[in-house]
Amino acid sequence: MIYLELFLNFLQIGLFSIGGGYAAMPLIQERVVDAKGWLSMTQFADIMAIAEMTPGPIAINAATFVGIQVAGIPGAVVATLGCIFPSCIIVTVLAYFYYRFRKLNMIQGVLSGLRPAVIAMIASAGIALIILAFYGQRSLPSDLASADIIAVAIFAVAVFVLRMWKPNPVFVMAGSGVAGLILYSLFG
Repeated sequence: MIYLELFLNFLQIGLFSIGGGYAAMPLIQERVVDAKGWLSMTQFADIMAIAEMTPGPIAINAATFVGIQVAGIPGAVVATLGCIFPSCIIVTVLAYFYYRFRKLNMIQGVLSGLRPAVIAMIASAGIALIILAFYGQRSLPSDLASADIIAVAIFAVAVFVLRMWKPNPVFVMAGSGVAGLILYSLFG
């Protein structure tokens, strides 16, 4: 039964996560943390960090890792298949229609209308993860000064390095991990 639940939940996520993996993050959070309670918010944040660092699409990686947490290797296979199945069907159909009707203004209008919604979904997921990293909870506390200073400092330095020198983000993530290990062992 858990396999069917995993498949159907990730089928739903795969069906409605228009805009890629980052747009899927709030949907995955809603299903696996809020609705099903399969993971805590901390476990979800850890899985999202791992899914981001590993090669491949973040939503598929997240589905695989959630499946492993919930039901082992078979759960990973089922969740991953549920996540990619809608995309395979939808992309095939859309490619056919886009190829036939790509010059129509209506098609261009639909694509233009989807962009702001996708950006809003990505921003929502990013803000939720920042709040969790800075405050250790899902919502902003009344005392904003209670943020984890080490986490804020690592975040600020990482953003500065990324914007100033534009290095490979993998190196910035690795450096942030090392900085966190050192700073939290010394001051945490």
